[in-house]
Amino acid sequence: MKKILPIILALIIAAVLAHAIKGRMAENALIERHNRLVASANECLGSGHWKCAEDAVSELLKETPDDYNLNVHMAGILLEQERYEDCLDWIFKVQQKALKSSTSEVLDELATIEKKAKSLMKEMAELNIESSTHFRLEFEGNPARTDVIEALTVLEIAYDSLQRLFEFYPENKMPIVLYESKEYQGIGPRPDWVAASFDGKLRIPVNLMQHREWYRPILFHELTHSFIRAIARNSVPLWLNEGIAQVIDASKSGKERPEGSKPDLQELTTPFVNQKNGKRVELLYWYSEKMVQKLLQINGNFTILKNALAEISKTGDTDSALVKFYGTNAKKLLDSTP
Repeated sequence: MKKILPIILALIIAAVLAHAIKGRMAENALIERHNRLVASANECLGSGHWKCAEDAVSELLKETPDDYNLNVHMAGILLEQERYEDCLDWIFKVQQKALKSSTSEVLDELATIEKKAKSLMKEMAELNIESSTHFRLEFEGNPARTDVIEALTVLEIAYDSLQRLFEFYPENKMPIVLYESKEYQGIGPRPDWVAASFDGKLRIPVNLMQHREWYRPILFHELTHSFIRAIARNSVPLWLNEGIAQVIDASKSGKERPEGSKPDLQELTTPFVNQKNGKRVELLYWYSEKMVQKLLQINGNFTILKNALAEISKTGDTDSALVKFYGTNAKKLLDSTP
């Protein structure tokens, strides 16, 4: 009997240890799964792959359904997929929960998404729609049929060119607005020098279509912004974003330096639409293009440029991405431009 007790005790201890190890392994597996989901969500959000992002955030919400930031992310994902009714329904449910983790910052973000969803739903209800392979064109009134088809044709040509240049294939159909009245030119006032704009939708004044020498490079320029957003979201500094678009539309390449004092990086990063001085804006665009041209002199492969944009989106650090792919940084690029 004395021999049996130690054996039984050893078996009990072994069973307890095995159960603890099994529990620890299960716990570690859950942690690893959670970390994989977070990494997947961040990567998909950063690259604009909305279905992938929706799947990852949905799984994370199963773990913590009352996480306010995750709920806000889901609202934004539905908005980006143009599922506006689903987006508003989601926001209503989140608002009804009145989650304790909500802060004024995320509440404001949710309100912004709600306002934008309602505005975009209103546009879709009021504007006519024409589609092509990669675009959904919304247009106001009754523009000439030739203008609508010409805009879609030029954009499809530009789309094909940019796909091959970046070796990048956007996941979603791109929305365009061909407008007459300022109501549809986008959110916020814009200075007179702005010909077209991109705010998630490519917005083109219909009268621009009467000037072939203008609208073709402008459509290439604005579509480049669409591609950059699909690659890297909104994390790309303005000089880099505008410089790439300038290089691709090529309408002002080789132009002499405009007059004015040399800008600093802060001015080149602040939205150009805040500038009311058209001459100053010309100078900012000139420097943006020159800085990107210097990158392309180091390595002219646009796939490398795409990878640098994706790295900026992932890390939020422009200079580390530029050093990694080009061996330089923004200040050096600016300093080497007269």
